Amino acid sequence: MLPTQHGLVGVRVAPGTAAVAGAAWAWQEPSVLLIEDDEADALLVEELVADCSPGMRLTWVRSLAEACSVLAAEAPDCVLLDLHLPDSHGLDGVARVRQCADVAVVVLTGLAEESTGLAAVAAGAQDYLVKGRVEAELFGRAVRYAIQRKLAEQAAAALQAGQLRAEENRRLERGLLPTPLLRDATGLEVVARYLPGREQALLGGDFYDVVQTPDGRVHVLIGDVSGHGPDEAALGVGLRIAWRTLVVSGATGARQLSTLEEILVAERTGEQIFATLTSLELLPDGRSARVMRAGHPGMLLRAGDSVDWVEVPGGPALGVLPGGTARWPVADLTLPDGAGVVLFTDGLFEGRTGPGRERLGEQGLWDLARSLATLPAEAFVDELIGRAEALAEDHGGLADDVAVLHLRWHRQPE
Repeated sequence: MLPTQHGLVGVRVAPGTAAVAGAAWAWQEPSVLLIEDDEADALLVEELVADCSPGMRLTWVRSLAEACSVLAAEAPDCVLLDLHLPDSHGLDGVARVRQCADVAVVVLTGLAEESTGLAAVAAGAQDYLVKGRVEAELFGRAVRYAIQRKLAEQAAAALQAGQLRAEENRRLERGLLPTPLLRDATGLEVVARYLPGREQALLGGDFYDVVQTPDGRVHVLIGDVSGHGPDEAALGVGLRIAWRTLVVSGATGARQLSTLEEILVAERTGEQIFATLTSLELLPDGRSARVMRAGHPGMLLRAGDSVDWVEVPGGPALGVLPGGTARWPVADLTLPDGAGVVLFTDGLFEGRTGPGRERLGEQGLWDLARSLATLPAEAFVDELIGRAEALAEDHGGLADDVAVLHLRWHRQPE
């Protein structure tokens, strides 16, 4: 088919091949965009395409400007690029095509321009062909090899990007899940677990921290930023670090949460982002605690062979109410001798356990915990997570991140 007066023509060649092979061979017919202002050279390329087996789908344009319009609408598998165009000359054409679309590029050169073809490959093209010295078989092979090389480059780039994202997630995760800062390492038993959500496959904003101050008090934080992804994870890291700074500097009570809310509002990426958290202060006597709760679930209190669900009065999640209007009461909690306190994020009980909207829920989690009441701390936490995960296994698994903290004085501090 000869080029039209408008300079744009769609050609589907070798129809016999497609008819015989059927749909299973469709992937072997790449789409090719020819950028060539010379009608004779364009006709030569069309003849090469017509003689190729299996076939190709060819579109011809006369200028780089037309090509960019076509590339913006739908990128082909390969671009055949003449280096001498009305609106582009030399290697500039390669750069402009690559700016328009991430596609394989095969440069068309003249007999005396083989060195220019090599330079084009160095500049990012996948291959070059010399006009008038190419047979149909070599032409078809060059186009397909160029496409495969481009796919390999894209796969390598995606792999590298994935590795970089994984490394960034690891850094964020280390920020979300720190090592407890305990001055009296023999006084308190801390068991911490974190499980990323399966369905989202993205790092979430669950975070926790444990800090012991010089007066012997142990300050504990667990929280959850709404949403998933690096922005939410980074916000969780910021809140955790800010909380640790407040604790070390002596800021306690409602001042902690009001400051954290100011930070969240200033740093969040959208007004819909909020955070729930529980801040716990274990007193040195080992028998009492102070609790602040901001929209977060309750906690489990283990004493002997019993497990109780404790939900002290609290206030709204951070970032929900207009600035300065939220209030978070401080609740006093009496702990039986040797009691263990278990804090967790809602991912532990929100997994689906049946068809529709059926979930484990808080009551289901409490029932699980009571069935494990006699286990030691580490076994209790691991078994609690494991059973919650098993119940959700057939219904998508635990879709949200899970963070769990188990704290217990295993001797009475002096």
